[in-house]
Amino acid sequence: MPTTTRFLLLTLPQLLMSWALAAAVSLPDIFTDHLVLQREQVVPVWGMAAPGEAVRVSFGGQEQRTIADEEGKWRVHLSPMEASATPRDLTVSGKNTIVLTDILVGEVWLLTGQSNMQWRVLESDGGQEAIEAADYPEIRLFNVSREVSFGRRPGKLATWERCSPETVPEFSGVGYFFGLELYRKLGIPVGLINSSYGGSQAEAWTPRSYLAADEDLAPTIAREEMWAAERPQVQRDYDAAVRAWQAERDAAEAAGTRVPRVPRTPDALRDYRIAGSIYGNMIEPLIPYAIRGVAWYQGESNEDRAEQYEELLTTMIRAWRDRWEQGAFPFAIVQLPNFRATDPEPQDLAWSHLRDRQRRVANDVENAGLIVTIDVGEANDIHPTNKLDVGQRLARWALTDVYGEAVPAGGPVYRDVTFADGAATVVFDRVGEGLRLTEGDAPREFAVSGADGRWYWAEARIAGRDRIVVRSPKVPKPVAVRYAFNNNPEHPNLTNETGIPAGPFRTDDRPGPTHGRR
Repeated sequence: MPTTTRFLLLTLPQLLMSWALAAAVSLPDIFTDHLVLQREQVVPVWGMAAPGEAVRVSFGGQEQRTIADEEGKWRVHLSPMEASATPRDLTVSGKNTIVLTDILVGEVWLLTGQSNMQWRVLESDGGQEAIEAADYPEIRLFNVSREVSFGRRPGKLATWERCSPETVPEFSGVGYFFGLELYRKLGIPVGLINSSYGGSQAEAWTPRSYLAADEDLAPTIAREEMWAAERPQVQRDYDAAVRAWQAERDAAEAAGTRVPRVPRTPDALRDYRIAGSIYGNMIEPLIPYAIRGVAWYQGESNEDRAEQYEELLTTMIRAWRDRWEQGAFPFAIVQLPNFRATDPEPQDLAWSHLRDRQRRVANDVENAGLIVTIDVGEANDIHPTNKLDVGQRLARWALTDVYGEAVPAGGPVYRDVTFADGAATVVFDRVGEGLRLTEGDAPREFAVSGADGRWYWAEARIAGRDRIVVRSPKVPKPVAVRYAFNNNPEHPNLTNETGIPAGPFRTDDRPGPTHGRR
């Protein structure tokens, strides 16, 4: 047989199969059996097909049609639907047909951030009991794989799964407790998308084009150029350090002594630290899946650039909302908890300034909320295991600010301050039935300063339903007030009827310890 003929006979089946696959209508990984569609909103359904291929999408009595564009992309929009726990099929037809089964309609939330959002149910306080009780088939979980997203192994980003003792252990603890509380209160299906990455910085979650357009954020891109140049030598040094550690480990194990700590992975070798990297791998593939909103728990890895964080987080939220094309969807920011040793004197450290920047974003960005955790952290561990309170506080905020329940969304929120007669009068919003104390007979953790910028603890008293008067004999003319501004304040006892503490705040705008760092 001539070589050319033999080649054609061998390759023709593969070519025909490739053409058939190229023509096949397909869906992105976010669409699988058991998914939840967002209620009461337009729901995009999209995918790929052969250019010019006719595509039909059917669900719940609706049928939408479109034609794939010249790149093979297609999208349709299902009209808003009421919540439904009745399982139905979603059918997508072109030259082939895809049928997704057991589809519900309810509330869909994206859970994202770094390690404290990634922290699993099985590692959380009460996790084992929560796992054993996790028989909630109307809660659906989509747990985005960091390994698949970054191409370290093949496969789907994730698949939607019914909540059960088998599926919930690896899911986000904060996210699960949040979703469970929503499900109990709303009584409708809940879909939870967990896309989180430990050790990540906010710039990795932000599209590069948005970073490049801002001179204060552009250095986050320049950092990757520096890392790229250093990477070969950094890799060699790190490999040598790991080999040395392995030898020390083996010797320690043989001698029965303490095993040394594994070498820290340098930033230049952390692909998830690259500006825009997580956005491109773990957020963009989800867009424009219809969601109600986002719960964000991140900031620890941006502590050394706390001042920049306000602009960075604001830009990230704007970018996501732009790309999702769903308007200003709700965005909850979990404020960093109490952490590190207590200090007897007022501090002025980066951790507190990062928390303050989170507060400012929540105040200034439309439809954003702040979840205070100043009382549920751990002094010696950046990963507090109490994820139940955090999840339930997230749910309380959502039930009030998103779903309209007539209860306070959390503790009191600083509104304004005035200075007169040697005292400061601080006024609060969200006081509910009035300011209260969780312990003691006076508000604690207030500090004041004069024009010299030195801080002193102050005496405080509740002077009405929504205000507190603060003064110190050491500051006859105060010009600024701070509350619970230490890394780990000892007694942040100001609250309302919720029992949730008032969030840390400052009334001044003095440069902090990370001023100018980009």
